[in-house]
Amino acid sequence: MDKKPLVSIIIVNWNGGEVLRQCLRSVSKIDYPSWELILVDNGSVDGSEKKVNQLIKLTQLIKNKKNLGFAVANNQGYKKGRGKYILLLNNDTKVKGDFLSRLVTRMEEDYRIGVIQPKIYLMDRTGYLDNAGSFLTKIGFLQHWGFGQRDRKEFAKEREIFSAKGACMLIRREVIEKIGLFDNDFFAYFEESDFCWRVWMVGYKVIFYPKAVIYHKLGFTIRRLNVTWLNYHYYKNRICSLLKNLEVKNLLLILVPHIIISEFIFLLFLIRGQFSYSFMIKKAIIWNIWNLPEIYKKRKRIQKIRKLNDRELFRIIVQPINLVNFFGDFKRMEEDLKRPKSN
Repeated sequence: MDKKPLVSIIIVNWNGGEVLRQCLRSVSKIDYPSWELILVDNGSVDGSEKKVNQLIKLTQLIKNKKNLGFAVANNQGYKKGRGKYILLLNNDTKVKGDFLSRLVTRMEEDYRIGVIQPKIYLMDRTGYLDNAGSFLTKIGFLQHWGFGQRDRKEFAKEREIFSAKGACMLIRREVIEKIGLFDNDFFAYFEESDFCWRVWMVGYKVIFYPKAVIYHKLGFTIRRLNVTWLNYHYYKNRICSLLKNLEVKNLLLILVPHIIISEFIFLLFLIRGQFSYSFMIKKAIIWNIWNLPEIYKKRKRIQKIRKLNDRELFRIIVQPINLVNFFGDFKRMEEDLKRPKSN
């Protein structure tokens, strides 16, 4: 029997409590024989990281004094990992026993696959999907394939996608060595899409693989944080990613309309007297203007390693904007902003 390549499983935890324990119990039952587990605790105050070794064998526990965000914490975990493959897994997930075997087997079959995402079901809504991958649109927003939809034949086939979801993605280590992992300036949101964009740019693929399955308790961590602040990061990071990754002509064709639409949303919030929400968007735009010199340095490094141009990439990663979904996403964001923070 061939020796299975080592997989470094990285789980970032922030006050995960019983949800983290359920995740670790499911990981402990996977049938894949060669893995290590690195837990990065982002300043938990609930003690959820203290009894982990009673549930599962840890290779390493990294303890941060405060919540440094999803991007930085995963970057910390990656640096400690030794695996040929890096699995990023949320602490609010449960996995099927064969999911990792299936993901690794598919990656081993095709060296061009840089990132692979399993089928992700909603934990609390049987038969419905959290996400089957995301696509870029010509106005710079994402279109989330399968989000909140009932599972059906459409989601039973492997498919190339623009971006995998950070809740669970298996990454070929050599890809990270070429392009890095997450941008440390991205506290939360869009960090995986920014990364997957670079994966495509250097000639690898990102795929959705439905034969592997996990379950995700959507919003468990996010709803205990300041949602306005998180959505500020979403706008900030998305604009930054467009600035870094688009070719010059598409900065005009995609980034400019994206900013115009963002300004329209800003005005809509302002007219409705939702000043904190409108300021959130304006602050995101100002952050990118203020940090243009540093963003330009990142852009130069990224464009230097590019192998595929936008025209070649867009045939694969771009989908037409679905206005119904777009406004649905806006309404969901509004509802999230109004929702009180959970304990």
